Amino acid sequence: MATTNNRNNNDRNAGNKPVDTRKKYCRFKKNGIKYVDYKDPNFLLKFVNEQGRVLPRRLTGTSLKFQRKVTQAVAKARHLALMPYVTDALK
Repeated sequence: MATTNNRNNNDRNAGNKPVDTRKKYCRFKKNGIKYVDYKDPNFLLKFVNEQGRVLPRRLTGTSLKFQRKVTQAVAKARHLALMPYVTDALK
């Protein structure tokens, strides 16, 4: 006899939090941005969490090429004291 509860077998997220179904996209490719400016800390704050850590690609949807550029820009902005290294409440 086949299982009567196919929902649990097929649903990967059974019993967990609801999944955000929006498609992730690289905002740099979508908007045609070719250069990540380290002198714009307000833009870079979108890629940093409340503690000051750089958000991973799987959360932001940024492509690998631009994720590397964002990481370098954040490091450069921190070095020039445009952004803090660590904070309790950044946003």
